[in-house]
Amino acid sequence: MARVPGPPPLDGLKRRIARHRAENAGGAGGQFVRETYCLARAEAREKAREWFDSFPKAAYWTAVESWRPIDGDRIEFTMRRLPSAD
Repeated sequence: MARVPGPPPLDGLKRRIARHRAENAGGAGGQFVRETYCLARAEAREKAREWFDSFPKAAYWTAVESWRPIDGDRIEFTMRRLPSAD
């Protein structure tokens, strides 16, 4: 019977993403301000609403760039926006 391989390690992918972001820091890849949070689900929603209220999507391209659930009903997420408010 054939063995089913497990998921691939993500270390290489993480390094590649970090390298790509570093190489493009002056161009399109670095044009956003990003902040990552790890909060309880209700607090995460509140924090995302704060971002959208402070930096409207139409003007700042505000978005939840990525998110993932973590044990204990916590959410790790990254918000991004254009830096024009800085």
